[in-house]
Amino acid sequence: MVNMLYYTSDEIKGYISEIRLKLASMGADLTDDKALKTIEDYVFSLEKSRSCSYSINSDLIQRLFLSLRSEMDILQPYIDDRSISEIMVNGKDNIFVERNGKIEKLPLSFDSTEELEELIRRIASRVHREINELNPIVDARLSDGSRVNAVYKNIALNGPILTIRKFPERVMTMRDFLLNGTVSPEAADLLKILVVSGFNCFVCGGTSSGKTTMLNVLAQLIPPTERVIVIEDSAELQIDQIDNIVRMECRNAGASGKGAVDMAQLVKASLRMRPDRLIIGEVRGSEAFEMINAMNTGHDGSLSTGHAGSIKGILKRLESLFIQAADFPVESIRSQIAEGLDIIIHMNRDSRGSRRVMEIAELIEVRNGEITLNYLYTLEDGMTGNRIIHREKLKSAGFDDLNI
Repeated sequence: MVNMLYYTSDEIKGYISEIRLKLASMGADLTDDKALKTIEDYVFSLEKSRSCSYSINSDLIQRLFLSLRSEMDILQPYIDDRSISEIMVNGKDNIFVERNGKIEKLPLSFDSTEELEELIRRIASRVHREINELNPIVDARLSDGSRVNAVYKNIALNGPILTIRKFPERVMTMRDFLLNGTVSPEAADLLKILVVSGFNCFVCGGTSSGKTTMLNVLAQLIPPTERVIVIEDSAELQIDQIDNIVRMECRNAGASGKGAVDMAQLVKASLRMRPDRLIIGEVRGSEAFEMINAMNTGHDGSLSTGHAGSIKGILKRLESLFIQAADFPVESIRSQIAEGLDIIIHMNRDSRGSRRVMEIAELIEVRNGEITLNYLYTLEDGMTGNRIIHREKLKSAGFDDLNI
């Protein structure tokens, strides 16, 4: 635990400035060991260090080293901890982590709000984004692929806010899902057949329910000979079995207010790239319109995710997003969704932190003004025994004789 009882924030800021100059003068071949030795010599040369305990001085050395030599400042040890899946910083004094599915508060804090802001700005700049009072929200990623969201202090009352969603070093597979109980063997077999056959699948669920992980698992089932276009707000999917892959990422506007490229633009551009498959990381806005249009114009096997607490909930959400982009009658929108989307997979995270596939349903048609659903699997009942109604894609892939 870092304890700054005998060193004030202003003193530490001064030390950091002085040591930064020392380290800069040592050249580009400076190693971490040399940097640590320089910091140790500096701290023990301070007159104040003589009146502090060894543990207090050691804590200061660690604090200075993390600030000057680590990518993520005092958060670096928790970034490196494989048991931690999420880091939540609510202002400089309140830092929480999710460890093995449980949230706990850490006994440390940033020395100042400015220090936390500087860390956020560094993260944003590495992916050519910026955060300030004019652009107070940023989505970015770390070098290891972890997803980052930050909110500036002018809109976060207890801010700045920094949230880091870490991803496992090893890409999870359907086998992992089976071993940890996320999906049943029967549902796993069904999902494999649906993806290989080219069904348009949409994964929905609440925050931290496993949507992106499921999307990544489904993407691994795509035949390696196909051409795949991946579109994300902030790149995080790990797809390594496809050679013919194009990855595109949204871009925020620059300081001049120009240069923004949103997901809807990227979806539209992707259709000119001859995709066999289109993967959209998460649908949040007008890209829903472009995505559904793509699915309705012969782009089969598309995969995407969206926030919702149920299958019916995501259908309502897609309607709303569709309306934002095009002023169509509701029945026409529902018809477009039912014709474009084939399958919806609902994920959930329970109170113990376990993630589960709750339901898998096929979209049938619009009947009496509502989209009708054919539930193929539910967590409570398992495989329902209902056969897939629209079997054209199964037949083309050679699976039509299966009793699904």
